[in-house]
Amino acid sequence: MFAPLFRSLRPAQWSKNVFVLAPATFAGGLTEPSTLAAAVVAAVAFCAAASAVYLFNDLVDRERDRRHPRKKLRPVASGALGVVPASVAAAILALVACGAAWTLNGQTTLLVFVYLAVNLLYTVWLKEIVILDVMVLSSGYVIRVLAGAAAVGAAVSAWLILCTVFLALFMGFSKRRHELVLLTDEAGEQRAVLTHYSPTFLDQMMNVVTASTLLSYALYTTADETVARFGAYSLVWTVPFVLFGIFRYLYLIHQAENPKQRNPTELLLFDVPFLVNIGLYSLTVLLILYVSGPAE
Repeated sequence: MFAPLFRSLRPAQWSKNVFVLAPATFAGGLTEPSTLAAAVVAAVAFCAAASAVYLFNDLVDRERDRRHPRKKLRPVASGALGVVPASVAAAILALVACGAAWTLNGQTTLLVFVYLAVNLLYTVWLKEIVILDVMVLSSGYVIRVLAGAAAVGAAVSAWLILCTVFLALFMGFSKRRHELVLLTDEAGEQRAVLTHYSPTFLDQMMNVVTASTLLSYALYTTADETVARFGAYSLVWTVPFVLFGIFRYLYLIHQAENPKQRNPTELLLFDVPFLVNIGLYSLTVLLILYVSGPAE
Protein backbone atom coordinates (compact mmCIF):
# COMPACT_ATOMS: atom_id res chain seq x y z
CA MET A 1 0.00 0.00 0.00
CA PHE A 2 2.94 2.33 0.60
CA ALA A 3 3.82 2.81 -3.08
CA PRO A 4 0.28 3.78 -4.18
CA LEU A 5 -0.03 6.08 -1.17
CA PHE A 6 3.26 7.79 -1.96
CA ARG A 7 2.19 8.34 -5.57
CA SER A 8 -1.07 9.87 -4.32
CA LEU A 9 0.92 12.41 -2.32
CA ARG A 10 2.21 13.74 -5.67
CA PRO A 11 5.74 14.55 -4.52
CA ALA A 12 6.50 16.17 -7.88
CA GLN A 13 4.04 18.90 -6.92
CA TRP A 14 6.03 19.74 -3.80
CA SER A 15 8.25 21.85 -6.03
CA LYS A 16 5.52 24.50 -5.84
CA ASN A 17 6.49 25.08 -2.22
CA VAL A 18 9.60 26.90 -3.32
CA PHE A 19 7.29 29.92 -3.04
CA VAL A 20 7.37 29.41 0.75
CA LEU A 21 11.13 30.00 0.66
CA ALA A 22 10.94 33.18 -1.43
CA PRO A 23 10.48 35.69 1.43
CA ALA A 24 13.43 34.31 3.40
CA THR A 25 15.55 34.25 0.25
CA PHE A 26 14.84 37.81 -0.85
CA ALA A 27 15.15 39.07 2.73
CA GLY A 28 18.70 37.73 2.81
CA GLY A 29 17.95 35.37 5.67
CA LEU A 30 19.15 32.05 4.31
CA THR A 31 22.56 32.48 5.95
CA GLU A 32 20.92 32.67 9.39
CA PRO A 33 20.40 29.12 10.75
CA SER A 34 17.23 29.99 12.68
CA THR A 35 15.65 31.73 9.69
CA LEU A 36 16.59 28.92 7.34
CA ALA A 37 15.20 26.32 9.75
CA ALA A 38 11.90 28.19 10.08
CA ALA A 39 11.58 28.51 6.30
CA VAL A 40 12.23 24.78 5.83
CA VAL A 41 9.66 23.85 8.50
CA ALA A 42 7.10 26.08 6.76
CA ALA A 43 7.87 24.44 3.41
CA VAL A 44 7.49 20.96 4.95
CA ALA A 45 4.15 22.02 6.45
CA PHE A 46 2.89 23.04 3.02
CA CYS A 47 4.15 19.81 1.46
CA ALA A 48 2.01 17.91 3.98
CA ALA A 49 -0.95 20.25 3.49
CA ALA A 50 -0.77 19.99 -0.30
CA SER A 51 -0.63 16.19 -0.17
CA ALA A 52 -3.64 16.14 2.17
CA VAL A 53 -5.54 18.26 -0.35
CA TYR A 54 -4.54 16.00 -3.25
CA LEU A 55 -5.78 12.93 -1.38
CA PHE A 56 -9.07 14.61 -0.53
CA ASN A 57 -9.49 15.70 -4.14
CA ASP A 58 -8.80 12.16 -5.37
CA LEU A 59 -11.39 10.78 -2.97
CA VAL A 60 -14.09 13.25 -4.03
CA ASP A 61 -13.37 12.96 -7.76
CA ARG A 62 -12.56 9.25 -7.98
CA GLU A 63 -15.61 8.40 -10.11
CA ARG A 64 -14.94 11.17 -12.63
CA ASP A 65 -11.23 10.41 -12.63
CA ARG A 66 -12.00 6.89 -13.85
CA ARG A 67 -13.27 8.44 -17.11
CA HIS A 68 -10.14 10.56 -17.57
CA PRO A 69 -7.36 9.22 -19.87
CA ARG A 70 -4.63 10.02 -17.34
CA LYS A 71 -6.33 10.46 -13.98
CA LYS A 72 -7.82 6.96 -14.16
CA LEU A 73 -4.32 5.70 -13.35
CA ARG A 74 -4.25 7.49 -10.03
CA PRO A 75 -4.14 5.02 -7.10
CA VAL A 76 -7.52 6.01 -5.63
CA ALA A 77 -9.32 6.03 -8.98
CA SER A 78 -7.73 2.74 -10.06
CA GLY A 79 -8.45 1.05 -6.74
CA ALA A 80 -4.80 0.54 -5.85
CA LEU A 81 -5.36 2.70 -2.77
CA GLY A 82 -8.52 2.18 -0.75
CA VAL A 83 -10.87 4.92 0.40
CA VAL A 84 -10.25 4.34 4.12
CA PRO A 85 -6.42 4.41 3.98
CA ALA A 86 -6.55 7.50 1.75
CA SER A 87 -8.95 9.25 4.14
CA VAL A 88 -6.83 8.44 7.19
CA ALA A 89 -3.66 9.59 5.44
CA ALA A 90 -5.30 12.87 4.39
CA ALA A 91 -6.41 13.59 7.96
CA ILE A 92 -2.98 12.76 9.40
CA LEU A 93 -1.20 14.94 6.85
CA ALA A 94 -3.51 17.88 7.57
CA LEU A 95 -2.76 17.53 11.29
CA VAL A 96 0.98 17.26 10.59
CA ALA A 97 0.82 20.42 8.47
CA CYS A 98 -0.94 22.41 11.19
CA GLY A 99 1.31 20.95 13.88
CA ALA A 100 4.48 21.87 12.01
CA ALA A 101 3.20 25.40 11.44
CA TRP A 102 2.23 25.67 15.13
CA THR A 103 5.87 25.16 16.12
CA LEU A 104 6.63 28.41 14.28
CA ASN A 105 3.87 30.85 15.22
CA GLY A 106 0.12 31.40 15.18
CA GLN A 107 0.08 33.42 11.97
CA THR A 108 1.76 30.65 9.98
CA THR A 109 -0.66 28.13 11.49
CA LEU A 110 -3.61 30.29 10.47
CA LEU A 111 -2.34 30.55 6.90
CA VAL A 112 -1.89 26.77 6.66
CA PHE A 113 -5.43 26.33 7.94
CA VAL A 114 -6.72 28.89 5.41
CA TYR A 115 -4.87 27.03 2.64
CA LEU A 116 -6.54 23.77 3.64
CA ALA A 117 -9.99 25.35 3.96
CA VAL A 118 -9.79 27.17 0.63
CA ASN A 119 -8.71 24.03 -1.19
CA LEU A 120 -11.45 21.95 0.41
CA LEU A 121 -14.00 24.53 -0.73
CA TYR A 122 -12.43 24.42 -4.18
CA THR A 123 -12.75 20.65 -4.36
CA VAL A 124 -16.41 20.51 -3.35
CA TRP A 125 -17.73 23.72 -4.93
CA LEU A 126 -15.54 26.54 -6.21
CA LYS A 127 -13.90 24.55 -9.00
CA GLU A 128 -17.19 24.65 -10.89
CA ILE A 129 -17.31 28.48 -11.11
CA VAL A 130 -15.68 29.78 -14.28
CA ILE A 131 -12.64 32.07 -13.81
CA LEU A 132 -13.06 31.94 -10.03
CA ASP A 133 -11.80 28.36 -10.16
CA VAL A 134 -8.45 29.51 -11.51
CA MET A 135 -8.30 32.46 -9.12
CA VAL A 136 -8.85 30.15 -6.14
CA LEU A 137 -6.12 27.80 -7.35
CA SER A 138 -3.80 30.76 -7.75
CA SER A 139 -4.49 31.96 -4.22
CA GLY A 140 -2.59 28.93 -2.95
CA TYR A 141 0.67 30.41 -4.20
CA VAL A 142 -0.01 33.74 -2.52
CA ILE A 143 -0.81 31.97 0.74
CA ARG A 144 2.51 30.13 0.46
CA VAL A 145 4.42 33.40 0.10
CA LEU A 146 2.58 35.01 3.00
CA ALA A 147 3.15 31.94 5.18
CA GLY A 148 6.84 31.90 4.29
CA ALA A 149 7.09 35.54 5.33
CA ALA A 150 5.18 34.93 8.57
CA ALA A 151 7.39 31.96 9.43
CA VAL A 152 10.60 34.01 9.30
CA GLY A 153 9.19 37.39 10.30
CA ALA A 154 10.02 39.01 6.97
CA ALA A 155 8.17 41.81 5.24
CA VAL A 156 6.77 41.02 1.80
CA SER A 157 7.03 43.52 -1.03
CA ALA A 158 3.73 44.39 -2.69
CA TRP A 159 5.47 43.84 -6.01
CA LEU A 160 6.47 40.33 -4.98
CA ILE A 161 2.85 39.59 -4.11
CA LEU A 162 1.72 40.90 -7.51
CA CYS A 163 4.35 38.81 -9.29
CA THR A 164 3.11 35.74 -7.45
CA VAL A 165 -0.54 36.48 -8.26
CA PHE A 166 0.07 36.92 -11.99
CA LEU A 167 2.45 33.98 -12.27
CA ALA A 168 -0.03 31.75 -10.45
CA LEU A 169 -2.86 32.87 -12.75
CA PHE A 170 -0.63 32.14 -15.74
CA MET A 171 -0.02 28.59 -14.51
CA GLY A 172 -3.69 28.13 -13.66
CA PHE A 173 -4.95 29.14 -17.08
CA SER A 174 -2.23 26.96 -18.63
CA LYS A 175 -3.55 24.00 -16.65
CA ARG A 176 -7.09 24.62 -17.90
CA ARG A 177 -5.85 24.85 -21.48
CA HIS A 178 -4.00 21.55 -21.11
CA GLU A 179 -7.18 19.88 -19.84
CA LEU A 180 -9.17 21.19 -22.83
CA VAL A 181 -6.58 19.99 -25.33
CA LEU A 182 -6.31 16.60 -23.66
CA LEU A 183 -10.02 15.90 -23.23
CA THR A 184 -11.39 17.70 -26.34
CA ASP A 185 -15.13 16.89 -26.67
CA GLU A 186 -15.22 15.01 -23.35
CA ALA A 187 -13.91 17.96 -21.33
CA GLY A 188 -17.35 18.93 -20.01
CA GLU A 189 -18.05 15.41 -18.77
CA GLN A 190 -14.83 15.34 -16.79
CA ARG A 191 -15.06 18.87 -15.40
CA ALA A 192 -18.23 20.90 -15.94
CA VAL A 193 -16.48 24.27 -15.77
CA LEU A 194 -14.44 23.39 -18.86
CA THR A 195 -17.56 23.89 -21.00
CA HIS A 196 -17.21 27.61 -20.28
CA TYR A 197 -13.62 27.75 -21.54
CA SER A 198 -12.09 27.54 -24.99
CA PRO A 199 -8.43 27.46 -26.08
CA THR A 200 -8.81 30.89 -27.68
CA PHE A 201 -10.27 32.44 -24.53
CA LEU A 202 -7.59 30.84 -22.35
CA ASP A 203 -4.85 32.02 -24.70
CA GLN A 204 -6.17 35.56 -24.29
CA MET A 205 -6.15 35.25 -20.52
CA MET A 206 -2.63 33.85 -20.62
CA ASN A 207 -1.50 36.78 -22.77
CA VAL A 208 -2.85 39.22 -20.18
CA VAL A 209 -1.25 37.55 -17.16
CA THR A 210 2.03 36.90 -19.02
CA ALA A 211 2.47 40.60 -19.70
CA SER A 212 1.39 41.43 -16.15
CA THR A 213 3.88 38.95 -14.66
CA LEU A 214 6.81 40.29 -16.63
CA LEU A 215 5.95 43.91 -15.97
CA SER A 216 5.41 43.32 -12.25
CA TYR A 217 8.73 41.54 -11.87
CA ALA A 218 10.58 44.20 -13.84
CA LEU A 219 9.03 46.91 -11.66
CA TYR A 220 9.91 44.92 -8.53
CA THR A 221 13.59 44.83 -9.50
CA THR A 222 13.61 48.61 -10.03
CA ALA A 223 11.33 49.58 -7.12
CA ASP A 224 12.72 52.15 -4.67
CA GLU A 225 12.59 49.68 -1.77
CA THR A 226 14.51 47.08 -3.79
CA VAL A 227 17.17 49.54 -4.87
CA ALA A 228 17.43 50.89 -1.32
CA ARG A 229 17.95 47.39 0.04
CA PHE A 230 20.71 46.42 -2.38
CA GLY A 231 22.09 49.85 -3.14
CA ALA A 232 21.87 49.27 -6.89
CA TYR A 233 19.67 47.94 -9.69
CA SER A 234 21.37 44.53 -9.42
CA LEU A 235 18.20 42.43 -9.64
CA VAL A 236 17.50 43.84 -13.10
CA TRP A 237 20.03 41.31 -14.38
CA THR A 238 17.61 38.51 -13.45
CA VAL A 239 14.86 39.78 -15.77
CA PRO A 240 16.21 37.91 -18.86
CA PHE A 241 15.95 34.61 -16.98
CA VAL A 242 12.32 35.33 -16.11
CA LEU A 243 11.62 36.23 -19.74
CA PHE A 244 13.20 33.03 -21.01
CA GLY A 245 11.42 30.89 -18.41
CA ILE A 246 7.97 32.16 -19.32
CA PHE A 247 8.62 32.09 -23.07
CA ARG A 248 10.03 28.57 -22.81
CA TYR A 249 6.93 27.46 -20.91
CA LEU A 250 4.69 28.94 -23.59
CA TYR A 251 6.74 27.15 -26.23
CA LEU A 252 6.36 23.82 -24.46
CA ILE A 253 2.60 24.28 -24.14
CA HIS A 254 2.06 25.22 -27.78
CA GLN A 255 4.90 23.63 -29.76
CA ALA A 256 6.41 20.66 -27.91
CA GLU A 257 5.85 17.15 -29.21
CA ASN A 258 3.00 15.15 -27.67
CA PRO A 259 1.74 17.99 -25.43
CA LYS A 260 -1.28 15.85 -24.53
CA GLN A 261 0.91 13.39 -22.67
CA ARG A 262 2.21 15.83 -20.06
CA ASN A 263 0.62 18.26 -17.68
CA PRO A 264 2.18 21.73 -17.29
CA THR A 265 4.09 20.85 -14.11
CA GLU A 266 5.66 17.82 -15.74
CA LEU A 267 6.71 19.99 -18.67
CA LEU A 268 8.67 22.17 -16.26
CA LEU A 269 10.20 19.36 -14.22
CA PHE A 270 11.59 17.42 -17.17
CA ASP A 271 12.59 20.12 -19.65
CA VAL A 272 16.38 20.55 -19.51
CA PRO A 273 16.60 24.11 -20.94
CA PHE A 274 13.96 25.28 -18.46
CA LEU A 275 15.74 23.61 -15.52
CA VAL A 276 19.08 25.10 -16.57
CA ASN A 277 17.45 28.51 -16.77
CA ILE A 278 15.98 28.08 -13.27
CA GLY A 279 19.41 27.07 -11.99
CA LEU A 280 21.07 30.12 -13.53
CA TYR A 281 18.34 32.41 -12.20
CA SER A 282 18.71 30.98 -8.69
CA LEU A 283 22.50 31.28 -8.83
CA THR A 284 22.30 34.88 -10.01
CA VAL A 285 19.83 35.81 -7.25
CA LEU A 286 22.00 34.15 -4.59
CA LEU A 287 25.12 35.92 -5.86
CA ILE A 288 23.37 39.28 -5.84
CA LEU A 289 21.78 38.80 -2.42
CA TYR A 290 24.49 36.93 -0.54
CA VAL A 291 27.81 37.65 -2.26
CA SER A 292 27.73 41.16 -3.65
CA GLY A 293 25.37 42.27 -0.88
CA PRO A 294 23.84 45.68 -0.37
CA ALA A 295 25.87 48.81 -0.71
CA GLU A 296 27.05 50.37 2.55
